[in-house]
Amino acid sequence: MFHIVQYRPLRLITQNSLSKICLKLMFSRLVTFEWIPKSWFSSHSLVGNKNIILMGPPGAGKTTVGRIVGQKLDCPVIDIDDDVLETTWNMSVSEKLQDVGNEQFLEEEGKALLKFSASGSVISLTGSNPMHTAGMQHVKRNGIVVYLDVPTVVIMSRLKSMKVDRIVGQGPATSLKDILQFRKQFYKRWYDVRVLCGGNMAAEIVAEKVLDAVKRYQNSEVETYVSTRSTQKNSHKYFSDVVVEGLASDGGLFVPERGLPEFTAEEWQTLIEATYAERAQVILERCIHPADIPASKLREIIGTAYGENFTCSKIAPVRHLTGNQFLLELFHGPTASFKDFALQMMPHIFAYCIPRSCNYLVLVATSGDTGSAVLDGFSRLHGADKQRIAVLSFFPEDGVSPIQKSQMIGCQKENAWSVGVKSDFDFCQTAMKKIFTNSDYTGYLTVEYGTALAAANSINWARLLPQIVYHASAYLDLVHQGIIAFGDPVDVCIPTGNFGNILAALYAKMMGIPIRKCICASNENNVLTDFIRTGIYDLRGRKLVPTFSPAIDILKSSNLERYLHLIADGDGQLVTQLYDQLENQGHFQLRKDLLEKLQQDLVAGWCSEEDCLAAIHSVYSTTGYILDTHTAVAKVVADRLQDRTCPIIISSTAHYSKFAPAILRALRITEIKQNPLSQLHLLSSYSPLPPVHWGLLETLKKNENEGHRVCAADLNMLMSCIETLIQKHFMKVF
Repeated sequence: MFHIVQYRPLRLITQNSLSKICLKLMFSRLVTFEWIPKSWFSSHSLVGNKNIILMGPPGAGKTTVGRIVGQKLDCPVIDIDDDVLETTWNMSVSEKLQDVGNEQFLEEEGKALLKFSASGSVISLTGSNPMHTAGMQHVKRNGIVVYLDVPTVVIMSRLKSMKVDRIVGQGPATSLKDILQFRKQFYKRWYDVRVLCGGNMAAEIVAEKVLDAVKRYQNSEVETYVSTRSTQKNSHKYFSDVVVEGLASDGGLFVPERGLPEFTAEEWQTLIEATYAERAQVILERCIHPADIPASKLREIIGTAYGENFTCSKIAPVRHLTGNQFLLELFHGPTASFKDFALQMMPHIFAYCIPRSCNYLVLVATSGDTGSAVLDGFSRLHGADKQRIAVLSFFPEDGVSPIQKSQMIGCQKENAWSVGVKSDFDFCQTAMKKIFTNSDYTGYLTVEYGTALAAANSINWARLLPQIVYHASAYLDLVHQGIIAFGDPVDVCIPTGNFGNILAALYAKMMGIPIRKCICASNENNVLTDFIRTGIYDLRGRKLVPTFSPAIDILKSSNLERYLHLIADGDGQLVTQLYDQLENQGHFQLRKDLLEKLQQDLVAGWCSEEDCLAAIHSVYSTTGYILDTHTAVAKVVADRLQDRTCPIIISSTAHYSKFAPAILRALRITEIKQNPLSQLHLLSSYSPLPPVHWGLLETLKKNENEGHRVCAADLNMLMSCIETLIQKHFMKVF
């Protein structure tokens, strides 16, 4: 119950005198709008019988914006303060407050709201209306609630200029900032769509943004997805479809048909003070239509994903390393790699999107980190979701680190299993694609076992989206720390194998984050470096080289296809030709104009095994900080390619604990024990920075003696393994 009591600002009156008289008459009698002539509503089809309900803190501009929106739509405008409360009470809000006191005021306000009814109108709520549950439930039934989200610091400045230093409910020991922060939980509970409002944003602009947000809310058909290989105009899907299907039936990858939403600089700046979860909420709301996942459900999913599972409260902190280099630490999740950012979230998105009438087996091919992350994420589902969704991870039996393998085995649960394959990652990934596009096999599983297949690799769009957030968040953190001003450029350097992480950075750039260059860092499997430099993607004669950085031991980079589709302006026929040529001839070459586009975004370099270990030793010797092997690859490449005219953010994609043998070797520790747990204890004895990952230690302690299945590098064997596990989990056979 926090009404402004010391000063009530003048409100803009933009309705004609007739509408003002009608409004006053109606609310003095507390009647509805049913008697208003139909011609009144004829020009605002955007609203129809629904109300547009503006909600936000005091000083957000709800009344002013409401008048402008009402004028644009030529529909009634109702201010709850003026037209409902004061008319109902026959006294001013401040008088009512003095009459009933703080404790009773909110209840009286809620009672008045419960008696109120309207349709086809623009309604400006009070700042405290959302704190009354029954009142808001009543109003929301016939309206679209629009949250005018204004940064707290801006609201405080506005209230100060209005000579307001206290709002209702603020006790002597409570600051204005604390009260405003407290109220946010109520605003977040009720809104359907959010409008970000910067400090200097004119009311006219906010009103246009409100109309755009309502239009988007009412029309989900404009946000569709197409395959990167699609040549048909009407072959689009919705977000829920692409989450469930994973891979397109033509072998392509799904992408937004109209691209990703772009934020203005002012909108980005409203997120500078925000937490990681708040940034994720705002960004993903723009990327996922509320018809697919409502804002309230998305908030629940984000809260679950980025809650106690992460050991650092900042979730993805940015740490200064040396000079103009900064580390984006992406290893604070439960399985100690950047994959946790998507895979603590994706299982809940998937469970929400799938139909309830079918069981699902989620397949994933992993080069190391994805396996444990996907197993951990899906094993955290509860109840019926855990019964009807299982996950199966295929990994190269001899192509991951011992600790990665132990971790994957340790992350197996009742609905989550790992299978080692006697081959490399490229075989595993190619096999997955062949299985998904084999309609006879997938149809057989559906008919025989009532089970459909789905994908959890970064070929699934729901894997990529959460990764955009941490690239945007890293930039905003540098602004918040005073390292840069918003608008200053940064470079990013990312260890790259399957191209998903660096693609997410490119998407963040498209959405308005001032990233200058994305530096692609490869190990000795440097097919991407050659491609970015020459435009020639050539696998002929290449053999996969096992390295100290196994997560990027990849020759066929799946997500590159999405980027080529982007720079080719959505030319699905061209993408199909390129990938058919790669499949049949082992190579393709980009046109000169496309290579020029690519090189505006990307530069690339690679790192030898010796240089990787040397970088780990050098950084530890000078700073006491231990890089993992993948981050060391990026560090080496960043040192070579950065021009030092702007900060560079290096993605630290995994915790060094996962690669203990290589780290011990880099630090020139001669005694390297074979047991993974012993290796971690040895590393821990050096009091490293950051400390050994607790989640990894716990997983290895609990599961030292567990086993796993091993399968030959044969597609039919993999399909047989899938069928056996479906029988075991869903049919309760064996």
